[in-house]
Amino acid sequence: MCIDNEMNTPNKFHLLRCLGFTLVFLFGWLGQPAQAQKMADADIAKLIQSFKTQDRGPYRDIRWFCPDGSTLPPQERCPEPGGVQRARYKAEVEKLAQTNHIFLGQILSTTDFAAFWDQANHFSRLKQYQIEQFLKANDNGWVNQKAQFYRGASQIEDEESWGINFFTWLLEQSEFVEDEFFLIRQSAKDIPHAAETNTSLLVRSLSKEIADEYSAFMNLRIKIHGQPEAADIPKVKDFKSSNSAKLTAELNTKLDDLVLNMEKLYAPIDVSSFRPYVRSLSRSAQGSALINNFIEQYPETTSQEKRAELIAETATGLREVIAERLSGTARLAIIDASNKLETLLNKEASEWVPKTLREQMAKTMLLTKAAYGFGYLEQWEWAELAKTLAWQSNQIRLKELGNYADFSRKAVEWGTGMIRANYLPTVRIFQNFEPLAEGFIDEKVRGSVLLHLGRSASMLGDYFSMQAGFSNSVMKVPDQSSIRGLNPGYAKGELVVTTESPENIEVSSDKIYVFDMPPADLKPVAGIATVSEGNLVSHVQLLARNLGIPNAVLSADNLNSLLQYNGQEVFYAVSNKGTVILKLASNMTLAEKALFEKRARSEEKISVPVEAMQLSDPKILNMRNVDASYSGKVCGPKAANLGQLKQMFPENVVEGIVIPFSIFKQHFDQIIPGEQRSYWEFLKSIFSRAEQMQSNNIEDAEIETFVLAELEKLREVIKKMPLMPEFERELRQSFREVLGGELGQVPVFIRSDTNMEDLKDFTGAGLNLTLFNVLHQNRILQGIKDVWASPYTERSYKWRQKYLLNPENVFPSILIIPSVNADASGVLITKGLANGSLSEVTVAFNRGVGGAVEGQSSETWALKSTGVNQLLSPAREPEFTSIPATGGTVKVYTNYSERVLSEENLQSLRAMSKELLTKLPQANILGPYDVELGFKDNKIWLFQVRPFVENKQAASSEFLRSITPALAETLVIPLNSKL
Repeated sequence: MCIDNEMNTPNKFHLLRCLGFTLVFLFGWLGQPAQAQKMADADIAKLIQSFKTQDRGPYRDIRWFCPDGSTLPPQERCPEPGGVQRARYKAEVEKLAQTNHIFLGQILSTTDFAAFWDQANHFSRLKQYQIEQFLKANDNGWVNQKAQFYRGASQIEDEESWGINFFTWLLEQSEFVEDEFFLIRQSAKDIPHAAETNTSLLVRSLSKEIADEYSAFMNLRIKIHGQPEAADIPKVKDFKSSNSAKLTAELNTKLDDLVLNMEKLYAPIDVSSFRPYVRSLSRSAQGSALINNFIEQYPETTSQEKRAELIAETATGLREVIAERLSGTARLAIIDASNKLETLLNKEASEWVPKTLREQMAKTMLLTKAAYGFGYLEQWEWAELAKTLAWQSNQIRLKELGNYADFSRKAVEWGTGMIRANYLPTVRIFQNFEPLAEGFIDEKVRGSVLLHLGRSASMLGDYFSMQAGFSNSVMKVPDQSSIRGLNPGYAKGELVVTTESPENIEVSSDKIYVFDMPPADLKPVAGIATVSEGNLVSHVQLLARNLGIPNAVLSADNLNSLLQYNGQEVFYAVSNKGTVILKLASNMTLAEKALFEKRARSEEKISVPVEAMQLSDPKILNMRNVDASYSGKVCGPKAANLGQLKQMFPENVVEGIVIPFSIFKQHFDQIIPGEQRSYWEFLKSIFSRAEQMQSNNIEDAEIETFVLAELEKLREVIKKMPLMPEFERELRQSFREVLGGELGQVPVFIRSDTNMEDLKDFTGAGLNLTLFNVLHQNRILQGIKDVWASPYTERSYKWRQKYLLNPENVFPSILIIPSVNADASGVLITKGLANGSLSEVTVAFNRGVGGAVEGQSSETWALKSTGVNQLLSPAREPEFTSIPATGGTVKVYTNYSERVLSEENLQSLRAMSKELLTKLPQANILGPYDVELGFKDNKIWLFQVRPFVENKQAASSEFLRSITPALAETLVIPLNSKL
């Protein structure tokens, strides 16, 4: 039974299947290393191209897979019923799955349910299947270009049967339904299970193929992708008729298929197709009542608004019903009904053209509610949005309309953020070897209610801008109301527009970048705009705000529209009210050109104060004995201010050890092993040589290259620096006396704390190294040297160079504090970042440790002086960092069904903010404040406080004020106003 007939020899793979061994053991048994080397992306790309040209693609041969675990040649039969005939994967495909966890040409039948769900890898295998379906639709079968004609490779009836059984198994498990409703619902659009095909995907993929082959169809393709409606059908027919002489037989066939699928997509709904769902929901009185009500009411409802309302109510009701104790079959009926309702709502939304402001607001609100029902928003997120969007009055003030338009846009951002957060990590994996995968997320958005919600929100934004006299001016891209300024400032330089990961791009300080998402460790740039803003209080955002770097957020469509301007010199400005200008530099006005003439004459730089530094007493300090007066003299502001907080809030601050500037200088005065100079002399010589080069009129780029190369050498020798024995003894003693354990037994954070941080006009946030949860003594000792070396990294140096006149006088101290494995952590700023109000508090948090500061998509709230807590954005980060007692960090996957911060947490943060504002000025620490903190078992732990620094020059610029007209806040607009 377990003989490979092609080789006529016993097949180890088959034998092991007969014995019930797993694939993991198989590779080990055959001598494959447990940790085989990953295949390079370039090699994967070559493999895929080779599969495209092969008749069998990624498959080896056809076999029967029998219930007893055996496999047989196709001409034989399994000894018992239940066998499945399908292709086997080629050895390269199996190896790629093992080494890279990448699965090509997946056939579902016989696949283990749990392995396909792939929970341990954040459902990567399931998502890869969905991405592959997209690639097949848009690249003529992709890896199966020829193998799609390989008869018997897979059987659709087997795939559908497997799909039904998979979803039944999955949906029986209530925790998956509650936590992964969005993913399950999306996957049901792509995994065959005898439900309807994804017609909208077929329409978009066919239109793309036609436009790629015949460029004259491009305008129609853009229309079908961006603003689809039934009226597109006659346009496609007319196009075919008027271009008949130029079309190939293949293009004629594709246009016919496109028309057929469009007619199917926009055909009148047959509500009787919902009746099978009622039968499946016979045990759920509420579920069957919801669908029966829809079946009865929909044909009788003539108002488009009422039809949209009926669909939204049914969808949200079904989402809540699915949490009942139901069978997997019943829950699958809810999922399929929900997907069908979304297709119907997309059709209704494309035909609903509001004529008044009230109708436009109603359409936006109903589509947002439906977005919750369809899983793009969580219930608590919809509840927060509804506070603004469920408008009751017959009129609205202009300022309120602006807020309404803003939250409409937020609904779109949060919904698209749900898609990005779920799929982007897997799309990034595929993008590295298949660039076409980049379009998957856009496809998911365009096939969803979010496309129509985005258009509705954009029309509201345009109407508000017209009434307010506001207007972005960003080249000639459409839907400019989606563009919103974050940090004020202006810049001129080359525009770089890219869909690549920002981590793979070497940025330049004189260029303006448009990214898909902000990088965690951005080097200085002239300006930046991103599709995903990350969060308002990340280190990158704070540095951009501090240095007056213009920063804005825009939509994915906006980014794609700007690609045509890549490489051109532009002028970019963001006002302090969020108005955005982006134009070709050749179109600048005289006033705009004058901005740069003035800047060239007067570069604002500061010096690090070193006169008061105390370097003569190299002793480790107990943080309890440190206060704000030590800042810049004995140690940096992190340690000084945290010591001050320890005195003021002793129960909310951990113990700590401070390694002052003097110990750093003591070690830097040592002679470098094997050289005739000290570390300090090496450092001084770098900047002395740079000054000499500058006096000799050598170009700045050459000087910078020299400095960075020398700093790299300096960092390497610092990392190998011998620590003084007396210092090591003192450190061990401090661990015992202050932290209550031996060095190597207490996990700690090691934080760089330089004298150039938190200066009056410069924040320095996140520029230097923090080591998380270090336990072993050798790593702690090495970590101290690594932190001392971190101010000399390229990124840290380049940011400092924008402000500092004496970069050689940057001294690092070190703060060592015991680890707190926070349930949630983030940043509190005692100022409203969205509106500049000093009576508000802004908080941004993520689960785990290190929240908000590294550019994560964070849960952000504005705590109003009225007592109202307003959600500015939910978290959209698929994982968080946790710190085990054994040291190091681990990544933990999360979802968005529950808030990060409870109402109790928000009240605690509000109270803490008031205490900080009351107590810190007594120690001459002036606000507003930027505070890093966390919750453990609902108790606040304070980790850092610094003054919140903004670029006053950008905020007060007359030019920036001039590009945002004053808002007529008292203007009242009747909701029956015509659009």
